Amino acid sequence: MSESRNHLSGKRKYLWGLISLAFISVICVAFSMTGSDDFDIARREVLLRRIGHEILLQSGDSTSRVLPVKKISENEYQVSFEHAFTFLPDSLMNTTRRLLAQDPLAHDYVVNVITCGTDSVAYGYAISNNKKNDIVTCLGRKQPRACYLINIKFKPTPIITAKKEYFFVALAVLALVGFIYWRSAKPRKALPGNGNSDMLIAEGRHTDMISLGSMLFDTEARKLIINGNTIDLTKTETRVLRIFALSPNEPIERSRLQKEIWEDEGVIVGRSLDMFISKLRKKLELDPTIKIAVIRGKGYKLEISA
Repeated sequence: MSESRNHLSGKRKYLWGLISLAFISVICVAFSMTGSDDFDIARREVLLRRIGHEILLQSGDSTSRVLPVKKISENEYQVSFEHAFTFLPDSLMNTTRRLLAQDPLAHDYVVNVITCGTDSVAYGYAISNNKKNDIVTCLGRKQPRACYLINIKFKPTPIITAKKEYFFVALAVLALVGFIYWRSAKPRKALPGNGNSDMLIAEGRHTDMISLGSMLFDTEARKLIINGNTIDLTKTETRVLRIFALSPNEPIERSRLQKEIWEDEGVIVGRSLDMFISKLRKKLELDPTIKIAVIRGKGYKLEISA
């Protein structure tokens, strides 16, 4: 039984390790999401200011300011200017494409040039990661000098989405591992129909009880209990019956029984197994729903009928 307890203890340690690993993963992902997103947003805003700077230079304005970039929504930004300017659609498109190529998250976006005060779109185009899907019109037509705002809306990137999904997957894994541990650590319910079962539970041997039909098999105390009666088992009988009890109604090969019971003692005795099977049959006779049957050419099977 010490082997069984060691196995259970090892299983719990393993589950605790999984829980700790999953928890650490969730924390690391949460921090990496925040830090990475903040840096990417700050870097993107610098690139947008650079776009505004180059647009003014192309317009011949090297002194007026590009005003602070505004974040309109989750993926939309607005670049505004101190003074009116003019621009060529070709230059605007080439400048935004060249600079935003440095943003690893800016694969697809739409640019709209808004006329101040009217909110009307003076010019616009769409850039896609797949150039075949670009929407570009009216190139080569210089726009009049006016007060303009440049709105740039980015398509939500797969990288950010993947991070969020990974975060929720990590949470799900943590919940699953916690549930598995809870199930494994949850104490078994008291087995009904036996006055001695409460006493055995109080003695701390509840986890070593196996129900066989109307019998209780106490593997630690090496006893069978039925209707208040106790039947003692030898050490070897207990080992044999435990193998059957863990695989009821399933054939068990003779070679397996011999190997698991006697091999660690260095000796395998051929007919000893039959002798112990015969003794167990007599001790199980008090419950007619239980019997050890011979499976010809294979071994034995503990049959428990409903």
